[in-house]
Amino acid sequence: MKIPRFQDVLLAKRQIRAHLPRTPFHSYPAINHLVGTEVFIKHENYQPVGAFKVRGGINLISQLSLQERERGVIGASTGNHGQSIAFAARKFGVKARIVVPEKANPGKVAAMQGMGAEVIFHGCTFDEARLHCEALAQENGYRYIHSGDEPLLIAGVGTEVLEMLEERPDLQVIFVPIGGGSGAAGACIVAHAIDPRIRVIGVQSEASPAAYLSWRQRKLVEAPNRTFAEGLATGTAFSLPQVILWEQLDDFMLLPDEEIMRAMVWMIERAHTLAEAAGSAPLAAAYRLREELKGTKVGLICSGGNTSLEHLKQALSTADSGLRNAE
Repeated sequence: MKIPRFQDVLLAKRQIRAHLPRTPFHSYPAINHLVGTEVFIKHENYQPVGAFKVRGGINLISQLSLQERERGVIGASTGNHGQSIAFAARKFGVKARIVVPEKANPGKVAAMQGMGAEVIFHGCTFDEARLHCEALAQENGYRYIHSGDEPLLIAGVGTEVLEMLEERPDLQVIFVPIGGGSGAAGACIVAHAIDPRIRVIGVQSEASPAAYLSWRQRKLVEAPNRTFAEGLATGTAFSLPQVILWEQLDDFMLLPDEEIMRAMVWMIERAHTLAEAAGSAPLAAAYRLREELKGTKVGLICSGGNTSLEHLKQALSTADSGLRNAE
């Protein structure tokens, strides 16, 4: 697979700008006070599908060959990647099929179905759904869209950091959530092309550490996948993002789910925004490193807002138990 470069991100920006507006990039006094420095949040939860992945979906599906469009596309997802494919496929008149775990977020499933995608339920985890998806693609000749090992997806999602640095070229640290790693890979490509001094820090749940362990060991590994945070929930690392992260990611953090839940509540209280667990993880990580970050300008990627009522209740319950006020 071709490793995308900064020029590919610039081309992706041109490809998607007619279909997606820029997302907001705001600073909030209460968040600044919490972290102890100037913080800016990139609101990818404002995308039409509520998550950053739609950038990659538009970039990839807009460039499919005629033959690929006629065969249709298929992907495996816990929700946001599937919504991205469904949204872009509908826009460009392509049939989309999405394989999801049997207990996938019902709101995300409804959104995919509402955009015309055929949703196929299989297995208990993302990785079981992914293996079934790959078998269906092989059997039927569908264009399989992997959620991480796709250069055009990575180039597309890299445009979020391009927008951040166009508005705030003085950013010094960027926190990005990692599940499969496409968003973090795109962030590294853009940030280090523009200013090699920018630190890009990845964040994952310690309950699903496959990407983290792969980054640490410089080889693809599998690990238990138990996090509640759908956007961080992968049990197998993805090769193309990892190759990029091995070379360019400055640091990688693991956080307990309880700290991520606390950050979900902080996002509501202090940034007036509903963020799913993955989209809240960067705030949790910045809070953990608040002493180290003093005096720096920090960017947080709120990767999505597609939380379920069940997860929101869990987060609020964690806050009520006293963890919210740990600061």
